[in-house]
Amino acid sequence: MLTLSGVTAGYGGGNVLQGVDLHCAERTVTCIVGPNGAGKSTVLKVISGLLRCRAGSVEMAGTRTDALAPEAILRLGITQVPQSQALFPGMSVRENVLLGGYLIRRDRKLLARRYDEVRARIPVVAERAHEHAGNLSGGQRRMVEVARCLMLDPKVLLLDEPSLGLDPKSLAAVADLIQSLNAAGTTVLLVEQNVRLGLGLATHGVVMEGGKVRLTGTAAQVRDHPEMATLYLGGPPPAATRTAPAT
Repeated sequence: MLTLSGVTAGYGGGNVLQGVDLHCAERTVTCIVGPNGAGKSTVLKVISGLLRCRAGSVEMAGTRTDALAPEAILRLGITQVPQSQALFPGMSVRENVLLGGYLIRRDRKLLARRYDEVRARIPVVAERAHEHAGNLSGGQRRMVEVARCLMLDPKVLLLDEPSLGLDPKSLAAVADLIQSLNAAGTTVLLVEQNVRLGLGLATHGVVMEGGKVRLTGTAAQVRDHPEMATLYLGGPPPAATRTAPAT
């Protein structure tokens, strides 16, 4: 469904991504892990159109997206929950969620239907609808951020560090939500520093290091691969991208 081929991208005069190849099949959960500075979040920015490729391509269901504006990419069904807190704290939960439907705002019936669907799926949206988003806990804010993305009924949901700063209870709630969205047909690509959590949620894993994909396979294969220790604890990097062998 989502494919990156030879993607090079960066900021200023430097390249963070150096020929990244990545494929997310439909209805899967793919987790990108790797040390700090590996380029994980940059991959999501390229997919969302927030950062342009300098080389390579990005395709969504056969449609090339790397030259499209972020709005056009949203219309194709790719939405992203960013790493940093992205809610407007002085606005209500309801207002924050409805902002996610900006592209469909002229179709009032569709907007209302989507909001009702999201409210039914994510209880905090119904329970705290008229409270300021700034009054929510970290876990509740994360749930509302996901709810906002769901207003466009995405085909692909990008999540950048969904566990960041969450307590165990909130972490479990977010994990359950990711699994339920995937079970309902949403393809998920997440970046996660918590390797155990990320690969535990995922069907497929990708390890990045130095702006390159170093290891791919099923989540279990990647988790158990001996080179994981090398990539996280130091030592010479693998010579090339490898697919983790079946165990």
